[in-house]
Amino acid sequence: MGKDNLVQELVNSYDDWPIQKEVFENCAGGTGRMTSELAPYDHLFSPIQINRMVVKNRIVMAPMGNIDMCEETGRPNDMMLQYFFARAKGGTGLLTTGLIPTSHGIDSTVTELGELSYFPRIDRSRTVLSGWRDLAQGVHAYGAKIFVQLTAGLGRVGNPQCLLTQKKLPKSASFLPNFYISSIPCFRLSDGKLNKIIKSTGQAAADAHAMGLDGVYLHGHEGYLLEQMTNPAFNHRKMSKYADWKRFGVDIVKEIRKRVGPHYPIMYRIDLSLALEECYDDRTMNETYLKRFKGGRTISQTLEYMKDLVKAGVDIFDVDLGCYDNWWLPHPPSSMPAGCFLEVAREAKRYFEENKILSNAGIPVPIVGVGKLGYPDIAEKALRAGDCDMVMLGRPLLADPEWPNKVYAGKVEKIRPCIGCQEGCLNEFVEAGHPQCAVNPRSSFESQMPENPPLAEKSRAIAVIGAGPGGVIAAVTAAKRGHKVTLFEKTNDIGGRIVAGSIAAIKYDVENYREYLVREVSQAQAEYGLEYRPNTLSDADSLKAGGYDVIITAAGTKDAVPPIEGIREATNIVQAADLFCHPEKLGKAKKIVIVGGGVVGCEMAQWLAYEYNREVTVVEMLNYFMEGVCTANRGHLLHALKRKNVKLLNMSKVVNISPAGITIEQNHDKNVPNPYNSWSPILPENIQNPMAPKIGEDWHKETIPADLVVLAAGGRPDDSLYYKALKNRSAAEIYNIGDSFSPGRIQEAVRAAYRLGISI
Repeated sequence: MGKDNLVQELVNSYDDWPIQKEVFENCAGGTGRMTSELAPYDHLFSPIQINRMVVKNRIVMAPMGNIDMCEETGRPNDMMLQYFFARAKGGTGLLTTGLIPTSHGIDSTVTELGELSYFPRIDRSRTVLSGWRDLAQGVHAYGAKIFVQLTAGLGRVGNPQCLLTQKKLPKSASFLPNFYISSIPCFRLSDGKLNKIIKSTGQAAADAHAMGLDGVYLHGHEGYLLEQMTNPAFNHRKMSKYADWKRFGVDIVKEIRKRVGPHYPIMYRIDLSLALEECYDDRTMNETYLKRFKGGRTISQTLEYMKDLVKAGVDIFDVDLGCYDNWWLPHPPSSMPAGCFLEVAREAKRYFEENKILSNAGIPVPIVGVGKLGYPDIAEKALRAGDCDMVMLGRPLLADPEWPNKVYAGKVEKIRPCIGCQEGCLNEFVEAGHPQCAVNPRSSFESQMPENPPLAEKSRAIAVIGAGPGGVIAAVTAAKRGHKVTLFEKTNDIGGRIVAGSIAAIKYDVENYREYLVREVSQAQAEYGLEYRPNTLSDADSLKAGGYDVIITAAGTKDAVPPIEGIREATNIVQAADLFCHPEKLGKAKKIVIVGGGVVGCEMAQWLAYEYNREVTVVEMLNYFMEGVCTANRGHLLHALKRKNVKLLNMSKVVNISPAGITIEQNHDKNVPNPYNSWSPILPENIQNPMAPKIGEDWHKETIPADLVVLAAGGRPDDSLYYKALKNRSAAEIYNIGDSFSPGRIQEAVRAAYRLGISI
């Protein structure tokens, strides 16, 4: 069906915006900042009508899967309830739950062995339903409304382990490859099974209405089963009524309307385009399983389908782009620009206005803008410009449930910003966890951790070594509880490793967070007596002489120097963190080789290729680049690096570094994974793919010219002070947290720091 020009322009802009970063500072399509230039935010905090329901403001909490936030029967547990109550109390007008399947017993990917569930359920029994009643009543106590998101199933994007555990194949609209393991087929659902899903969705809506929930929200985007049925990219049926790709969605809406009456709000989440053919070149589309997904809905077809959905009973839409096979689009990572889908919302609004489309209630159909709108000025500007009618916030409300209240009060500087890492909110699902947040240790732990920890029974003298995220959170949390805290930092900067990690244009979210940490330290100094000592080296003897009751070391890591021949003698070498902080060391180097293809190495490659227009090669020993990184973040970086012709060499060992460049040994076996594969995920380390081809041994030696070699080989814990302090008995209690305990993510450092801070 060809490519949509608008979609192609947007997809290209998501890679290219850092080239013109100055043009897009603090606006949609570029960086987002936590500024308050447009306060007071009259549009954000004006009411809006959806069918006959009125929502107090224009802020919608996005649906983020409530995986494992339930009892194994599917009843919402206290974790889930307190999680939503915190966001309702924080001032959000409309909350939405994560996806709730209505296809148990049909879609084998949504139910565990023993009929247990990792999804909350709304279909099982009165005891399950009572949990939803409790949720609705608790949310209403704060003046918020809540919709339950219903999904017809996962289909081809469901976990294929059902084949091993239940001896059942996944199901889909047609005979299609599974997303996680493309060699596993998904069988076609019969019309009879689809009719059962429609009936159960109608029943779920009726139950939601009876339990006091304020509306239902259909999960029709991202390539889940509802979209697999309603997009010709996936629906290849030639016979039966559902060969009409619009009909399944329209029939579901009609069934819901029949069960809940004319006035109960129905919301629908849809992507204006899968954007697959706009993301991938012809070779990729023709030579991978993606060839099965050509001919997806065009923008005009989607808009016509939305009109039909309104006629059937839909009251409100939110619109985005993409699917699982370009996962960075529906889950925009840190490298994507702010307000990335406002043009998509504007296109839908324009169509509805030009065609004078009204809901069955006789009022305009609100269009919700989505995609990195957690920057108050950008969100307000979008509403004032008429780009959208409401703004949807997901991760910003995980990072700070009080986002709406703080914006309303004009206290934007107090917002804890999302860093876009998606490790807690998205990657935890893949790793069998539940929703969490890298920067907010209480996300999903509201039922366990108090919002305001009580004052300590006895004030103690505490030394915290290292002003990275872990050190700052531990120090500030302890100081707020009345302890006498001294925070030591060997440099002049707060932030630790994220100082270097916030330099590239695509890391503006991390820069926002670093500025937040600086403000937290400053406030703790002024209000809680925190003593901050920058440019101060600490040792075991001086700490012991300081008479501290507790010492917390959060000293971070030391750069790793791999044992490569010639590395000590070479003069054309720099560590990645050093180069980020001192770009003048780049000099006139044109050909740059980066040793290490983890997230730091790939972000360095993006920075050098886009912002400095250098010729970049990245060498990685492992099978895959950025192993362990969230699929969305990883996929977008790979896509951007390919677009800039960055050379990625996986399964390659550096054997020598010299002034002429580096010598590597690379495995050329035919089964070595494609390093640019951004359409398939890496399976978790505990999941074995029995159909994966065996990688043979076919090593070739090659010398790559390099004007500059950048080391991005990770780090090792800088734990020497901790062990010296233990040996020296420098305090009665000594703790080691963050990267100096084990190099990892901000999430682990912050969580450990907060738990420690509230318990001392």
